Amino acid sequence: MKARWLIPAVLLACASARGQQYSGDVLGQHNLSPGGTSPVRGGLSAACLYCHAPHSGVGGITPLWNQTLTTQTYTTYQSTTYHEISTPQPLLGSDSNLCLSCHDGSIAPGQTVAYGKFPMSGSMASGDNFGTDLSSSHPFSLALPIKDSPDLVISLAGKGGTADPTGAIKLVNGNIECTTCHNAHVEAKDVVAFNFLVRDGSAGQLCLACHEPGNRTVNNQSNYLAGWTNSVHATAGNKIANQQGVNLGAYPTVALNACAACHMEHNAPGAARLLRGKNENDCLGCHGAGSNLSPAIPNVSAEFAKAAHPFSTAGGAHDAAESALLNQNRHATCVDCHNPHAALQVTAFLPPPTLRPSQSGVEGISATDGITVLNPAVNQFENCLRCHGSSTGKTVLPATFGYLPVWAAAAGDPLNVIPQFAQLASSSHPVMHDRSSPYAQPSLRPFMMNEDGVTPSRAMGTRILCTDCHNSDDNREFGGTGPNGPHGSKWTHILERRYEFSQAALPGQLISNLFPSPDLTANGPYALCGKCHDLVNVASNASFSEHARHINDGFSCSTCHTAHGMGAVSGTISGERLVNFDLKVVAPAGTAPIAYSRATNSCALTCHNHPHAAVGGAAARRK
Repeated sequence: MKARWLIPAVLLACASARGQQYSGDVLGQHNLSPGGTSPVRGGLSAACLYCHAPHSGVGGITPLWNQTLTTQTYTTYQSTTYHEISTPQPLLGSDSNLCLSCHDGSIAPGQTVAYGKFPMSGSMASGDNFGTDLSSSHPFSLALPIKDSPDLVISLAGKGGTADPTGAIKLVNGNIECTTCHNAHVEAKDVVAFNFLVRDGSAGQLCLACHEPGNRTVNNQSNYLAGWTNSVHATAGNKIANQQGVNLGAYPTVALNACAACHMEHNAPGAARLLRGKNENDCLGCHGAGSNLSPAIPNVSAEFAKAAHPFSTAGGAHDAAESALLNQNRHATCVDCHNPHAALQVTAFLPPPTLRPSQSGVEGISATDGITVLNPAVNQFENCLRCHGSSTGKTVLPATFGYLPVWAAAAGDPLNVIPQFAQLASSSHPVMHDRSSPYAQPSLRPFMMNEDGVTPSRAMGTRILCTDCHNSDDNREFGGTGPNGPHGSKWTHILERRYEFSQAALPGQLISNLFPSPDLTANGPYALCGKCHDLVNVASNASFSEHARHINDGFSCSTCHTAHGMGAVSGTISGERLVNFDLKVVAPAGTAPIAYSRATNSCALTCHNHPHAAVGGAAARRK
C-alpha cells in the first residue's frame, strides 16, 4: 500500500518545487484535492491520482493515465477558409483525448480506472465544458500532413515546427493537440491569463507561433493577416475593463490581448474564424456604446441607428472567402471596408484618392473594368466599388436612404457609379480622375469647410473622396466628435450634411418642397454643396446667369445637376458642369426632347408647370 502512494508523493513534491517559479498553485484548478482551487473537488488529498496511477493506469497510455477515457465523436471546426481536407477524431489515448476525458463533459472527473469513482463535489465551470460540438473551438488532431496556407508560418507545414522562439509551443507527433498550447500541470506560466498556457500568451505570442503576420502567398492566395505587426489592434494601448456581456480577453490593454481581443480559442460565439461576436458584433465589443476602453474610442454603433450602411442580411451574410465583387449591396459588414489585421490608426488624413489608414489592407475593385480585384486596394473609391460598381443585385431602399432621382442621361445600370465618375464622362466630380474642367469655377472654395460652415479644413486639391460627401454627420475630420466614414448619418443617402432634393408629384408639375430664398449657411438645405462651393457666389450668378432666380424661387441643385457625374452621353444634353435633369421632376416641353446646350446657354423642358423653349438666351427661359 505504501508503494502505491510513493510516486504521487514524489510528483507532488516536484510540483511544489516547480511551483516556486510561478505565482499561485502549480496545478491550480487541476488540483482536485480538498485543498485545491478547482470548483470540482474530491476527498482524496493526493492530487495526481485523479489523472494518473503509478502502476495501474490505462494500458499503453504513457502518462500512466487513470481517468476513464472518453469515446465521444466530435463535430470539429470547419470554415470556408480552412484548408484541411478533413479533421479526424482524436485518437484514443492521444493528448487531446486525455484532456477531453474531463472537458467534453461526458465523463465525470474522478472516474478513475485503477481506483473506481472517487466521491466528488462541485461542478466544472460552463466555459470549461466544451461538449462534443467543437466547431467553435480551434482545430486540433488534424489530418496529417498539415496543409499549407498563406496565414501559416512556413515552418509549420514545411518542417513540422512552430515559430515560437522559446520552443515551448510544439507540435505533438507533427500535429496540433491541446498540449501544443496548454500544460495541464502548470496553471500560471502566464501569470495573467492563468489558462495553463505553455508560455506567456500576451501580445498574441501563442497565435503567432503558427500564424504568419507577414506578406505570404500560397496557391495564389494572399495572407489576410499581413500588416498585423504595425496595425492599430496590435499596438493600441487602450486599457480594457471587461463588463458584463463584453469580454475582450484577460490582459489589461488591447495590444496585449492582441488576437484574443477578437478571437476565442474555445466556445467562440462566431464559430467560423472563432470570433468573440459574429461579424460586425465582434467589432462592436470595442467600437460600440460600452465604456470598456480607456481612453474611449468613437462609438460607431451609434451611427448604425441612423440611415446607415446595412449589415448583412440572411440572404447575403458575410463570409471571409467570398468574392471581392459583392453582388448584393445590402451586405456591408465592418470587414468589407476594414481589414482588422492591417488597419492603422488615423493620425493624419492623406490626400485623396488614397485609402485612409483605417482601411489599410482592404480589398477593392478596379475602376478600369469594374471586375479586376485589387488586393489590397490603393484608392478609397476602389473599396466602394465592391458594391457600388458593376456588381449585380443592387437595390434601392428609399424608405431608409431617401429620395433617388432618375437622370435624363444615365447608363443602363443607374447604380453603377463607374461610368458616372469616369475620365470619359462629359463632366463629373473628381473622384476617379483629377479635376480637369476647361471652364472657370468661380464658386469653388480654396478650402473645404468644416461642418460649421465657417472654419476652413482640408485644402481643395485636384481630387475628392467618396467620404467627402458620404460620411457620418458628426465625423471628426470635419469638426465633429464622432467616427469618420460612411457608417451612418442623420441625413439621407449617408450624406455628411443636409442636401434637399426637389420633388414633384408628376414630372413637370409643381415641385412640392420648394425652399424660397434659402438659408445659404451650414444650416440650410444645400449645406453639402456649400462644403466646397461658396453658395453666395453661386447665387450671385457668377457662373450662370439664372442661378439666383432658380435658387431664390426655391429649386434644389438636384433639379438640374447630377451629384456624381454624367453616366452616359446624350444627344440632347451636352453634359458640362454636371448639368443633367431629374426625370421625376422635369418633363419635355411639347414634343421636343429634354435638352440642354452650353453653347447656346439654353434648356428645353417643363419644370414646375413652366415650359422652357430652347431658342437661346435667358429671355427664352422666362417665357
